[in-house]
Amino acid sequence: MRCVLAAMGMLVAATAMAGAGETTPIAADAASFIDEIRLGGYLHDLNSPERHKGPDLNAEILFAKPWGSEEQWWLPRPSLGTTLNFGGGTSVLYAGATWQYHLTRRVFLEGAFGGGLNNGKKNGAPDRNAMGCTLLFHESASLGFDISEHWRLLGSVEHSSDAGLCSRNRGLTNYGVRVGYKF
Repeated sequence: MRCVLAAMGMLVAATAMAGAGETTPIAADAASFIDEIRLGGYLHDLNSPERHKGPDLNAEILFAKPWGSEEQWWLPRPSLGTTLNFGGGTSVLYAGATWQYHLTRRVFLEGAFGGGLNNGKKNGAPDRNAMGCTLLFHESASLGFDISEHWRLLGSVEHSSDAGLCSRNRGLTNYGVRVGYKF
């Protein structure tokens, strides 16, 4: 229950912070609703009991900003994604907010924060992480490069954990590369 309350509080706070200040709404028609799609591969939690569970497949959708403009980096894009492990390890479904800051015309940093659901073992097993809760915090960071107007390449790290709110908190950290297509 504490995990659910903490996740709900984070979502409300993130939404309130994102909407602060004067902004201009972006028209949300069918063509501009989805801003970007991504697909990539991750190395599965290299320092854990699940390290031999094979690679992960990551898929993510980033939606158009519901307010503000692309130049307002401090206003996030809503995101929805999954990291799937096909070797018997923990998989995650997540949603949150994603911030992107361009260092140069083509190079950018990105951070995301939100919540996620996992199919891991709450108390662990000899070859499984002790995830603690089904509902977790989910964060990620990326260094990206715009290859063209539409295509981009990202080196990413993602982490899911319960932040010590549940009885166990091994968490899950994956590293990888993703390709994105920006509409």
